Amino acid sequence: MASPLLDNLNPEQLAAVTLPQASALILAGAGSGKTRVLTTRIAWLLGTGQARPMGILAVTFTNKAAREMLTRLSAMTPQSTRGMWIGTFHGLCNRMLRAHYRDANLPQLFQILDTQDQLALIKRLYRTHGIDDEKFPPRDLQWFIADAKEAGKRPNAVEAGNDHERRLVEYYALYEAACQREGVVDFAELLLRSFELLSNHAGIRGHYQARFAHILVDEFQDTSELQYRWLRLLAGPDAAVFAVGDDDQSIYAFRGANVANMQHFERDFATPERPVRLIKLEQNYRSHGNILDAANALIANNQARLGKNLWTDAGKGDAVRVFSAPSDLDEAAFIVDVVRGLVDEGLAASEIALLYRSNAQSRVLEHALFAAGIPYRVYGGLRFFERAEVKHALAYLRLVASPDDDGAFLRVVNFPPRGIGARTLEQLQENARSAGSTLWQAARAGGITGRAGASLGGFVQLVEALRASTAALPLSEAVATIIEMSGMAAHFKAEKDGQDRLENLEELVHAAETFVREGDLATDAPMLSTRVEAVPAEPPADGPDEGASDPLTAFLAHAALEAGDTQAEEGRPALQLMSVHAAKGLEFHTVFVTGLEEGLFPHENSFNVDAGVDEERRLMYVAITRARRRLYLTYAQSRMLHGQSRYNIQSRFIDEVPSGLLQWLSPQRMRARAIDVDAAEWGALPAPTPGSPKPTPQAPQWRIGQSVRHAKFGVGVIIDAEGRGSDARVQVNFRDAGVKWLALEYAKLEAA
Repeated sequence: MASPLLDNLNPEQLAAVTLPQASALILAGAGSGKTRVLTTRIAWLLGTGQARPMGILAVTFTNKAAREMLTRLSAMTPQSTRGMWIGTFHGLCNRMLRAHYRDANLPQLFQILDTQDQLALIKRLYRTHGIDDEKFPPRDLQWFIADAKEAGKRPNAVEAGNDHERRLVEYYALYEAACQREGVVDFAELLLRSFELLSNHAGIRGHYQARFAHILVDEFQDTSELQYRWLRLLAGPDAAVFAVGDDDQSIYAFRGANVANMQHFERDFATPERPVRLIKLEQNYRSHGNILDAANALIANNQARLGKNLWTDAGKGDAVRVFSAPSDLDEAAFIVDVVRGLVDEGLAASEIALLYRSNAQSRVLEHALFAAGIPYRVYGGLRFFERAEVKHALAYLRLVASPDDDGAFLRVVNFPPRGIGARTLEQLQENARSAGSTLWQAARAGGITGRAGASLGGFVQLVEALRASTAALPLSEAVATIIEMSGMAAHFKAEKDGQDRLENLEELVHAAETFVREGDLATDAPMLSTRVEAVPAEPPADGPDEGASDPLTAFLAHAALEAGDTQAEEGRPALQLMSVHAAKGLEFHTVFVTGLEEGLFPHENSFNVDAGVDEERRLMYVAITRARRRLYLTYAQSRMLHGQSRYNIQSRFIDEVPSGLLQWLSPQRMRARAIDVDAAEWGALPAPTPGSPKPTPQAPQWRIGQSVRHAKFGVGVIIDAEGRGSDARVQVNFRDAGVKWLALEYAKLEAA
């Protein structure tokens, strides 16, 4: 077994790389070197003559990962990699269909539709067949088709439970016929048609089963049901399937990933002569021990898992730091202070990541970083004010402020869709050019007839109604009204994946409220200034009054500035902001996991889904294991969410980490609001000091923001208090029972 390929492998990695010809499940924990094991396994098979390049098929989940694997293999083995099939599921299925296009009933030069091309084809079908796009939104049909194909079902196999679903099945059939007629396939079709090719043609199936004696799969926990069935067809009785994955990092159920595939692997790929081998890679090369111990303790609360325990020989390292902020703004201010200190100590900003469960959380963090002048980059997404739905809402605000804004007009004249197409806009622009007017003025003047003209007239009436309805409202109320009246809220509510966009629009309302408060503007002042004043012939001697603009104009300028130059230049060290989903596969010296509150992380949607909290816990496990040296867990006792202030209970995920691993940090600049009663009577609990464990409350110890439990109403948070002694009362926001006033003498509250 002596070989340079095997140098520096730990015993478990060595066992995985040198396995005999048999199927194996490699349970690879975070930071355990799974990519190295997988590529070294291929090089070992080639180097020992157990496999030829033509006999190897390796599946990755991204094209980038496939390219990286080929690059590593080229450096590890002198043999050519040209004969290997290495790529994504979609890439490999495309390759198979190209080779057998006749048997797959496809033209030789069939084309692949991306998601936008697919949506455009569906919209063409709607126009051709007169389908109501309000009753059956095109995106809904797109998702319906994708779900059906993922389940391996053609239109004739889809069971419709009601008339609406029967119509969707009919449109699915129309879509299939159009794709076949035009010689095109979408992404889901690549996999389904390849699966059908192997299912229906024994000769082709036998050919590939004989050819690929070694099938290797990366990120196996992310395989869908159809991908798993495809692999089972491809693997012949003598094939060795080498599946590398981590069931504790399965976080893509919303994309169709089925973590149960890992539990089924041993049953489905074992033979009497060759049982499936299970090897656990538990030595972590990324994180210090306290971080790994926190991750292990957390994920142990999930019952349906194969089980492993990460460890390291790099030492325990720092404790996991926990910070409880009075508000989301204080949470962001704390993070900025810590980041400044870390950078001053010499840590590169690019080695620091701020993670959040919901993209809408980034707005408050971005604002604090912008104000502090700290360069940052939003990884795998757009900064808050650059997100499409936010820019749509800002465009409506710009039209309310100035209807002659052609850019804002063009952005939302047909959003949400109202039947104003490109040809109509071309005619409108020509009318505006001829008249020397703006698009708004041309639209008001008429000149375009028919249905398109009526739609333009309706849009003009909408903008005028928005201006009239919001003129006297405070800025945040006006923003909320515009989002609702414009139809944007209803549009995104109807979208399958519109929840994130709705949360971003709600966060825009919060941004407007915060802007007014931080700018020392009257919170009840009208959005637009209605004063008419004489314009002086000469500007004031001390220059123009920059604070004289109305709240709306000032807010739009603020949004433009934050969307403009705050993103760090390419190549410049920058703080990394991202959702936890986007962080998978990455690692950083220091990680902040923010917003650790019940209902936010774990997300409230998970409470009503089978095993939903288990997936949220896996997501938290991913977040923790991104950190190499320092980990901060932060939460806010109050947060503006969904357009209203919410008083929070800290996430169960903090409670699931052993207290001995945690270092609770007390606020540096802020203090929780004091209760106007004698401290002796209330036993007010001082904030924990740095370096001390979380204190154990001694009843009665009550303060605003504290979590409490009531025998009847359950768990809640104290949000107000009044009175003294036997007259003392507290107002508690209970998770299930709502807000209640309770007399302390009789309530028998307990610290939660």
